[in-house]
Amino acid sequence: MSTHATHLTALSRVELTLFLRSKSNLFNVMVVPVLIVMGTTTIMKQFDLDDAGLAIGQVMISTSAGIVLIMALYAPLIGVYVLRREEHVLKRLRTGEVGDLVILASPAVPMAVAAAVQFALIATAVSLIAGLGAPAAPHLVVLGILLGTLLTASAAAISTAVARTAESAQGVSTIGFLLLLLTSGTLIPLEVLPGALGDVLRFFPLTPVIELVRSGWTGHDAGMIDSAARVVTLLVWTALAAWGAQRRFRWEPRG
Repeated sequence: MSTHATHLTALSRVELTLFLRSKSNLFNVMVVPVLIVMGTTTIMKQFDLDDAGLAIGQVMISTSAGIVLIMALYAPLIGVYVLRREEHVLKRLRTGEVGDLVILASPAVPMAVAAAVQFALIATAVSLIAGLGAPAAPHLVVLGILLGTLLTASAAAISTAVARTAESAQGVSTIGFLLLLLTSGTLIPLEVLPGALGDVLRFFPLTPVIELVRSGWTGHDAGMIDSAARVVTLLVWTALAAWGAQRRFRWEPRG
């Protein structure tokens, strides 16, 4: 095992221990997303999904992907990064042999695993209830979740640049997750929006995740060209977020 992998494994174990000890983190990551998904079902029923060629079951599966990635990974990870910065933990780790990428990845690992498991459970439950069966193209679902994880973790890192304290991190994460939810088709399917607006939002950061998961489950619009376009869009946004985090991420509190 390489040195980087050893450091990542060790730090991720520490982060997992801290994560499991915090009842508020467990509630926010494991319970809140499920409650939001359940509440969103009522919202989705207000739209004319049949006219848009959609079924409530397939919409809720893709919606749950967006909600879980944002509420179980993006939002809490901002708070963890800022708290570790304020406690000078990040600064101390950088003085050792641990690389910057490993330092940033280790807090994300437990949350990413929790988000993936949570999505799998929610998607399975929705599929059974709605009678959708297994995903038609499971590789697209997995790809969407994996790339979505990289995107939301990178977005969390760059978002900390405007969060001075742990208290302000909550406000920053609220603004961030609302923007991501409202511009991705997570809360409002793009198919029910005016054509031009829906077309523009398809190029927003989280939208390709929603579309990859939905097409992977239903088999609709799962062709190579459509899927490749979504993957490229995701990779571009992820690269931009990672580049911004590399330039703007602060490793110690402001004096």
